[in-house]
Amino acid sequence: MSKKEEKVIYYSDELNDEFSPDTLTPIKIDGNYKYGEDKFWWNVKRFFWYRMVATPLSWLFLKIKYHHKIVNKEILKDLKHKSYFMYGNHTNQMGDPFIPAYVCNMDYIYAIVHANNVSIPFIGKRMRYIGAVPLPDDFAATKNFMNYIKMRVEGNYPIVIYPEAHIWPYYTKIRPFVDLSFRYPLQFKLPVYCFTNTYQKRRFSKNPKIVTYVDGPFWPEEGLSLKEQKADLRNKVYNAMVERSKNNNVELIKYIYKPKEAEEKND
Repeated sequence: MSKKEEKVIYYSDELNDEFSPDTLTPIKIDGNYKYGEDKFWWNVKRFFWYRMVATPLSWLFLKIKYHHKIVNKEILKDLKHKSYFMYGNHTNQMGDPFIPAYVCNMDYIYAIVHANNVSIPFIGKRMRYIGAVPLPDDFAATKNFMNYIKMRVEGNYPIVIYPEAHIWPYYTKIRPFVDLSFRYPLQFKLPVYCFTNTYQKRRFSKNPKIVTYVDGPFWPEEGLSLKEQKADLRNKVYNAMVERSKNNNVELIKYIYKPKEAEEKND
């Protein structure tokens, strides 16, 4: 891409800046939000939206547009129909909801997401059948959220988390993220894995290919406090993802740091 065509995004806060192209007002995830069930008709709807709609469409999208490839997937071959926590970088609005399923051996996966993902008109209400589990907004919803995660863990499903929280399209580095979400694998005593999506050159296309690298398992060091174990797991995942991100060789969007004070002065 030439300098003239190069898209530039300025950021001031790696932890909180959001660059999703969608401008949605998220619904409130309160005690009335229905996360899902493990009953016959709910599972029928899950099968339809996940297997009959999302799977074929996402496969075509990822293969045709991005020539998607997964590296080191064999480390998960013995985890079919088993529960574990999978962490990934958040850089592709269309690909991120579906890539984890292919990483996780086409198991049904459940992904902890922002409420935006279930707020899209029409599609939002179906996202829970595809595995979207929105973060709660109040105490009652928190109780329902944790009960639902527990039910899916006991059902031997992988749980996917994007610890960066906010989407930065086509970003080629790993943003710093907090260790808060690493309390879940500690609570359920489950292994941790991660995947890193990278953007690499294609010979005859301006579109990059997405190459996804899988790493793990990661376990906390014994003898540490809970707080130290969370930090330890976070650091292991972060370091693995940083190392894999070095395989990026296409930069579709250039991200430049600009302090907030500078932005306010320009305004």
